[in-house]
Amino acid sequence: MVGLWNGRGIPTGHPFDGVLENLGWFGKRFTPDLRADALLFRSGDRRLVAVDPKWIPLRLALRFHEVGRIRMASNLFSYLHRRLRARAPVASLKTMVFGGVESAAMVYDYQPIVDYFRRIDADRIMGAMTIRNHERIYFFELQRVDGP
Repeated sequence: MVGLWNGRGIPTGHPFDGVLENLGWFGKRFTPDLRADALLFRSGDRRLVAVDPKWIPLRLALRFHEVGRIRMASNLFSYLHRRLRARAPVASLKTMVFGGVESAAMVYDYQPIVDYFRRIDADRIMGAMTIRNHERIYFFELQRVDGP
């Protein structure tokens, strides 16, 4: 999984459907030391910014998710990149059981979030983001951008 991965949400009726894409979500980056930039966003045409999810109020984001889909939210978020920027990777990779199967998992450092991954093929991964005390699962796909 080491490397840069481009992401896209899979619409299932989850409150976050379309929100990350509207805000300029690019994907994730995994490092050889089993750490990860959990949320990479586009900043301009070629620059990627790793955002630290500890600054995102999850309960409010879930409650007011419709706001995350409007153009004004996209514009505002692009201005907030500098303040929300992560100084280092913000999650750890480990093996955990999901749906009765051992899976690669990314555990966020300061949020009650775990992303579980299953390989589709050599260059694609299916992701399932779970939030503690929230019954819905957000599904996404990652496509490898560069090699390991």
